[in-house]
Amino acid sequence: MSTPSAIDFWFDFSSPYGYLMAERIDALAARFGRQVRWHPILLGIIFQATGSRPPADGISSKGKYMLHDFARSARFLGIPYRMPSRFPLPTQNAARAYYWLHGRDCALARRFAHAVLNAFFVDDRDISAPDTVLEIAAQLGVDREPLAAALQSPEIKARLKDECEQALAAGVFGSPHVIVDGEHFFGADRLPQLERWLESGGF
Repeated sequence: MSTPSAIDFWFDFSSPYGYLMAERIDALAARFGRQVRWHPILLGIIFQATGSRPPADGISSKGKYMLHDFARSARFLGIPYRMPSRFPLPTQNAARAYYWLHGRDCALARRFAHAVLNAFFVDDRDISAPDTVLEIAAQLGVDREPLAAALQSPEIKARLKDECEQALAAGVFGSPHVIVDGEHFFGADRLPQLERWLESGGF
């Protein structure tokens, strides 16, 4: 019997809906014997390439609605959430740190990702700052000095760039974007559809 294919989960660390999906997708996948591959990306690069713009500007009717919906969706899912005071933020340092950690310990990288998301969307910490990223990692037992060096290394910068290019090639246009069995699901509100897909083998 063949092993079920993995689920690819593309997200930006500054995406509220990406945070909500991150809090649910691993447990959902595990129920159906699936693994999840996490791919932090930079929405700025995705938006520039696709001609899109951030939807939650807080000024337009759509932007005001989405700011309200972030909190409502979190309440609906029972996930702690506080709208960050600085939003959105650049997330290249968090993403680079994730990929460096992933190359050494996948489980540790996953814990780091959750810690970064919680730091931003619960504790309102500035995850764009390298010091914040290093502190979060250090609390998980990561040595600060090699990680600090990795944040500026050409190899890790290239890895993040490559992940963004892979996302675009795969048809990713926002966060969260999940691909399973070649099927695309965009947004945390697609969790019920994703669950049905995994349960039924497609519909």
